Amino acid sequence: MIKMIKPVVNVSKVIDKYNTIILGFRGVITDGQIIKPDIVDTLIHFKQQDIHTVILSNTMQRTETLVRFLHENKVPLAVFDAIVTAGEITHYCLSSRKDAFSQIGNKYFRLGNNSYQGIFHGLDNYTEVDTLAKADFVYIENVAQPDDTVEKYVPLLEHAASLNIPMLCVGNDVSTYMNGDIVLGAGALAEQYAVLGGKIITIGKPDAKLFAYAIDGLPNVKKEKTLVIGDSLPTDIKGAQLLGVDSMLISKGIHVNFLGEGYIPDVAKTRDLAANFDTSPDYVISNLRW
Repeated sequence: MIKMIKPVVNVSKVIDKYNTIILGFRGVITDGQIIKPDIVDTLIHFKQQDIHTVILSNTMQRTETLVRFLHENKVPLAVFDAIVTAGEITHYCLSSRKDAFSQIGNKYFRLGNNSYQGIFHGLDNYTEVDTLAKADFVYIENVAQPDDTVEKYVPLLEHAASLNIPMLCVGNDVSTYMNGDIVLGAGALAEQYAVLGGKIITIGKPDAKLFAYAIDGLPNVKKEKTLVIGDSLPTDIKGAQLLGVDSMLISKGIHVNFLGEGYIPDVAKTRDLAANFDTSPDYVISNLRW
């Protein structure tokens, strides 16, 4: 049976049945660089409707960095019940060394962009090394350049796989944002590493445990009253499916090149694209607006 996808222009038309909203960050609140239009107004309306509003982001940034960005861009922090990032959870896992992190080792070789150091901040027992031969694990959070391709990284990935060292990937996004542009995501390199036989450790959506953690402790949360809003079919919408809650896809996000720039989203294109990821949203909206 084909799932019905309802096109939405204003979220207010469908919000009455929900009391909990889980929002993505990049592609929903920002375009990867600046705050999207109508977002602050929409968030204030959620607050006025007594809707729990939580950010759950696959960004490698720590929660403090996200909070600072929101504050500097005049987004009222009081509208949020919680802000959770893959970067913050990864930092905790590296610090606590629980589960998959218990045997990860201390020395890491960084792939891609090295501009952000927040994951390892304060963790003095971890050391970045300059060659794979010295590393206990490979670390990737972002690609180095906006025009990077998976092929560029294959020689390094093959070398790492031959050394049988794990890869730690923050966020599972195969596409993401860099300076406002849609670029290759770290998740695509993790997928390639797995194809090469490498072991991967990933922290991020669509893992249903992260969604459950983000809303843990909020009062009166029920699955039938929870809505996930995101711009990524394989992470946001798939994660909502795994959690067993409704979802809304932002069409002017990372899938915009396929779904188009229309004010009213194209349901047929949304359905075609969703079929590639074996998941489907309940709603599709061009941008989040009240």
